[in-house]
Amino acid sequence: MTRSAKPKRLGFFTRLLDDAPAADRYRFAAEQIVHAEKAGLDSAWIAQHHFHEREGGLPSPFTFLGYVAAQTSRIRLGTGIVTLPLENAVRVAENAAVLDLLCNGRFELGVGTGGNPSAFVAFGLDSAQRNEIFARNLEIVRTALVGKPLDGGDTLYPLRPQLDKRIWQATFSVAGGARAGKAGDGLLLSRTQPRAKEVPKATLAEIQNPIIDAYLAALPPGCEPRIMASRSVFVADDHREAMRLADIGLRRALPQFLKGGHAMPGGTLEEMITAFDTHVGAADEVIASLRSDATLERVTDLVFQVHSVDAPHPYVLRSIELVADKVAPALGWTRTAPEVALAG
Repeated sequence: MTRSAKPKRLGFFTRLLDDAPAADRYRFAAEQIVHAEKAGLDSAWIAQHHFHEREGGLPSPFTFLGYVAAQTSRIRLGTGIVTLPLENAVRVAENAAVLDLLCNGRFELGVGTGGNPSAFVAFGLDSAQRNEIFARNLEIVRTALVGKPLDGGDTLYPLRPQLDKRIWQATFSVAGGARAGKAGDGLLLSRTQPRAKEVPKATLAEIQNPIIDAYLAALPPGCEPRIMASRSVFVADDHREAMRLADIGLRRALPQFLKGGHAMPGGTLEEMITAFDTHVGAADEVIASLRSDATLERVTDLVFQVHSVDAPHPYVLRSIELVADKVAPALGWTRTAPEVALAG
């Protein structure tokens, strides 16, 4: 099944990995999201990670997005993702409902099974049971959001049933795509995935298109698809500067990359860029690189992140501008929000 969706929305994503102390990471990420709103982007997404600051710098996504909501007025704010097995499901529903009220209905709830195995131990849980815990917790979140009685008879306050239609599921698998589709949820696709040993040279599109196929096949009739592809995108004003920063960032990220199950790339920068599924360079180069990704012809949302280049904060701000002004329009994105003059 190939049911196609035109890219409609453009987003910015961060795992809060700036090379800085925690307080600066949070300040930089907030500034980047405010900058994205001024550039006309449609959404901004943040990831939750516990304990491992080199994987992600934010254990409390609702707190952070409440802080960002107070500094923005239009851009949609999403979790990509809440690690649902490590959370109390009723508290997730409560936090999501309060946040959605405070930001005037701009919140998108992305959830997934993720999490480092050692984090499960710290929370008194078994990582091997993450899928079962995820399914159980997601059902409780839905029950709470739509106002059905919870165990004991209580119902959620404040009630926010519309959030049930703004749940997204992240997955690496075809089965996960079918699960998200059957539920009528959005589908979150990652910026990179480890390649199976039998197909070490597979493109990201070759891995993710079957997930999209399964999602669309399982989607209930009349339910509009929501398919988001996250991509590693870093744009600089010139090729040399982009490559200089990419070389620094990708080599710094290599140990974590290998820990995530990826194969060891070759030693050249070009081989590392390919292995990391990174789109990097001046605007024209990045446009050409993204056009070669067949997945992007089928998504409703393209969300870009600077990981694993992780350039210094001023370069991230500039990359956001260049994506909004040059790269995304060339891929078919149309700015629907008024652009605000950006301080140079």
